[in-house]
Amino acid sequence: MDNSILPTIETERLILRQVTADDAEAYFEWAGDERVTKYMSYSTYSSAEQVRDWLETVPNVWVYVRKSDGLLIGSGDISPDSSGNGFRVFGYNLRFDCWNKGYATEAVKAMIKYAYELGARKFTAQHAVENPASGRVMEKCGLKFDGYGSYKKIDGSCEFRSKIYKADLDEILF
Repeated sequence: MDNSILPTIETERLILRQVTADDAEAYFEWAGDERVTKYMSYSTYSSAEQVRDWLETVPNVWVYVRKSDGLLIGSGDISPDSSGNGFRVFGYNLRFDCWNKGYATEAVKAMIKYAYELGARKFTAQHAVENPASGRVMEKCGLKFDGYGSYKKIDGSCEFRSKIYKADLDEILF
């Protein structure tokens, strides 16, 4: 949430731990897959070395490690919304072969719980309209549709119409 080391969090099927540059090869599995990066704000990476360079610059990203086999299957983060409105914004992505298995919901709930325990109560996230599965994750995590917006890829190559979800959580039962 700030630039400190993130804690390791365990869920039923996952271990969320701080990403390191040593995770580059495994991370490239989804960051280099156009099916995964299609609606992400970042472009598809072309090499594990490119991922390693990026990982050396990011302080607060969790990787999701599947307990059953130790495989890194995704990543996510949660941080203050840049608008200064007190919301925490979160994002996540998973290897393509791990879609539709409940891993994203499980990981996001754990990230929200962590932020909640630190005092956060307001959460927001958005997804491309063309990617409704991501909206279902947000809904399963207690967020409600709040309106439409848009976002661009960091390199400006593409803009997406988005659905914005928000929650002001006074009580969460995990």
